[in-house]
Amino acid sequence: MAGETVITIVGNLVDDPELRFTAQGVAVAKFRIASTPRVFDKTANEWKDGEGLFLSCSVWRQLAENVAESLQRGMRVIVQGQLKQRSYEDREGVKRTVYELDVLEVGPSLKSATAKVTKASGRGQGAYEDARREQGAASAGDPWSSSTPGTHGGGQGGGSWGGGGDVEPPF
Repeated sequence: MAGETVITIVGNLVDDPELRFTAQGVAVAKFRIASTPRVFDKTANEWKDGEGLFLSCSVWRQLAENVAESLQRGMRVIVQGQLKQRSYEDREGVKRTVYELDVLEVGPSLKSATAKVTKASGRGQGAYEDARREQGAASAGDPWSSSTPGTHGGGQGGGSWGGGGDVEPPF
């Protein structure tokens, strides 16, 4: 992991994690977090919100299934991952740069909540096993079921989407 920018962010989930499966059956979940700093304004004698940071996150494999099963919109989470920068050209031809997080670890913040941790059963087990089997027979017209390799590598463990193999994230 030399040269990778690993960061930890505490924030709230903006929406429910969206779980999908690649054509090869690899689970991937996407979610966004918002982290807003609070500063104390001495002149007004009150706390004020700073400018919020919204960050798109991708998580793979069993961790993706666990995230989709455990977390929901509004929950305060602690996320650690590799910060990635991606540049592209929009429809109007303007060059844009976005920052995304390939998640390595995620969990609920217990600052103002409680959680009961349940160890997940073996790899590939869980509430989404049937969904993965059903999506294996997805139609060719479904963009989530296509297996066009991209420039990112996909999966976990390398490439800009955090993985090995030729798995393009379906987002």
